[in-house]
Amino acid sequence: MKTVFTNGCFDILHVGHVRYLTEARALGDRLIVGLNSDASVRALKGPNRPINSQEARREMLLALRCVDEVVIFEEPDPCALIERLRPEVHVKGGDYRPEDLPEAAIVQAYGGQVVILSYHAGYSTTGLVTALQDDGSV
Repeated sequence: MKTVFTNGCFDILHVGHVRYLTEARALGDRLIVGLNSDASVRALKGPNRPINSQEARREMLLALRCVDEVVIFEEPDPCALIERLRPEVHVKGGDYRPEDLPEAAIVQAYGGQVVILSYHAGYSTTGLVTALQDDGSV
């Protein structure tokens, strides 16, 4: 069974997330999502985030048929979780480069593959939050 892993905040689920997770799942037999905890999201995104709690974000992700498991992690990056899970494939979106991912070296060291998927422009949680704050429309 080929395990695919990805991670993120997934604060306000949008079509870009759904497309990305569906593409990730297609790379293997099961998809595990590492979900940043509420404290981790605040550290990464600021004091007004997350919008949705980690429990709500986890439930929404698990409702997607492409997601098999969600693991909440506290650290700022998924390195420790990846070392524990050792997925065959680690996936990130097109807004990342392998050389910028601290976890890429870990995955490659045990023989795993790092895959960067295409970026779905026009879909962003930060963009949605900004649009709502600016004029209340999206």
